[in-house]
Amino acid sequence: MNVSRPAVHPVEAPPMTEAAVHRPRVRMKDIQGMPGTKGGLFLRLSQFIFSIISVSVMATTNDFRSATAFCYLVLAVGLQSLWSLSLAFVDIYALLVKRSLRNYVAIRLFTIGDGITSTLTFAAASASAGITVLIGNDLDKCGLNHCTQFETATAMAFISWFAMSPSFLLNFWSLASQ
Repeated sequence: MNVSRPAVHPVEAPPMTEAAVHRPRVRMKDIQGMPGTKGGLFLRLSQFIFSIISVSVMATTNDFRSATAFCYLVLAVGLQSLWSLSLAFVDIYALLVKRSLRNYVAIRLFTIGDGITSTLTFAAASASAGITVLIGNDLDKCGLNHCTQFETATAMAFISWFAMSPSFLLNFWSLASQ
């Protein structure tokens, strides 16, 4: 059997010049939603607004202390509101002075903080949703409790978590790409 074989001809690489060795690294563009952008500020403010609504609605009930999950929701969403407000101030500052928040240490801090607060908020909202379903559907005690307010606070916590997820994912992606 006569099969043709490819011929390999070695080619020398051109010599490296000084400019090619020490050229600056290309950074990816700031995508809306990352820290220091208008989209990032919008996400932070929406996280803050929905978490404050959740805390306010839950705190207006007089019996939210009856279930540990509701107390956990108030604590977790309160922490998220403080975190989101502080990072909103950082975003406002970065937009005012027209600086990019691409520092490795800052991105790592934002990513870890977003990961912790989003996990706490999701766990608290899930636990509160379970207790709300238990009170409303299984025990039929909505007449004695504030089921509508519990459901509203839980829904606002989930919406706040939905607003936190893009922030975390974009920060994590930015951290991984550096």
